[in-house]
Amino acid sequence: MTAATTLIGNERILSAVDSMALLRHHGDVEVGDGLMDFAVNVQGLAPPDWLTARIAAALTSLGSYPSAAADLNAREAIARRHRRSPDEVLLLSGGAEGFAMLPRLRPRLAAVVHPSFTEPEVSLREASVPIVQVMLAPPYTLDTASVPEEADLVVIGNPTNPTSVLHERSAILALRRPGRVLVVDEAFADAVPGERESVAGDTFDDIVVLRSLTKTWALAGLRCGYALGHPDVLAALTRGRAHWPVGTLQIEAIAACSEPRALEIAAAKAEAIGADRRSMAARLESLGIEICGKPQAPFLLLKIPAAEQVRSRLRADGVAVRRCDTFPGLAPGHLRVAVRAPDQVDLLIEGLQRALNRALPRRRM
Repeated sequence: MTAATTLIGNERILSAVDSMALLRHHGDVEVGDGLMDFAVNVQGLAPPDWLTARIAAALTSLGSYPSAAADLNAREAIARRHRRSPDEVLLLSGGAEGFAMLPRLRPRLAAVVHPSFTEPEVSLREASVPIVQVMLAPPYTLDTASVPEEADLVVIGNPTNPTSVLHERSAILALRRPGRVLVVDEAFADAVPGERESVAGDTFDDIVVLRSLTKTWALAGLRCGYALGHPDVLAALTRGRAHWPVGTLQIEAIAACSEPRALEIAAAKAEAIGADRRSMAARLESLGIEICGKPQAPFLLLKIPAAEQVRSRLRADGVAVRRCDTFPGLAPGHLRVAVRAPDQVDLLIEGLQRALNRALPRRRM
């Protein structure tokens, strides 16, 4: 369906007739039995043994409601991690729950910086919040001047899904304005060595940071995350929220992943992901595939000829990758692939060689 839009400068306010189906498309639907998964950005098939054991030990307490003491313990662990106060921490049932809360801030005009994760826009549109899509052109570097001054809510990812771009902290902070709330989606920040450019450790009354624990720790099925922000803003986000919104096992996992031992493991994993990403990018480029921008996240955005044909042929060959025509602001001809270990990348490279030869016969030597 063609979008009905109203132009405001270089941005667009979208009407309700835009297709929601594409915005609700996520990588998990690309994956099926027997497929090598490059479509989902979760690292691994299951949590590490020590984390699984920690969660399993909490099973005996499921006869009781989630306790306030356990919630506080988890918030204190997160607060120590980010050098903040526990009252600046809100536990979430997955980082995506934070996006569903955004309409409770009652924005008059929300600006969503694209290309990016689409759930914030879905939540805002479903609540009939007027939205401006701010489209960044390749290499998808943040242009703060493109965000309209009248927007009182701005949402941006850092690093951004699917572009893998890491915006500079100074550029993020330059989006602050009186009367505006800035929401920074840092779902993949813990996969960046040193968590460079993060604003999670900064206390501002107008910035909300959303974090996910599902990617690095393979907890997508348990839904674990948290928000950081001023207590007044967090209170507004939770207005009307159900009681006991985060379960006992989620609280235990959030606490475990925020403790010093886990942070050391995550830091080492971030370094390993960086090495795997550089190796993977070089191998893809050797096939003549363009890597978009300067990737810093655990995934790569590829500019690739006949992308849909290639994706379909890869799937038939047992490899799942993420289509990208569902992301506003991305021109046709892109695919996203999760960073994987070299032995798994072997299968992707082999599949791509076959898919490209079939989709583009002239490439045959």
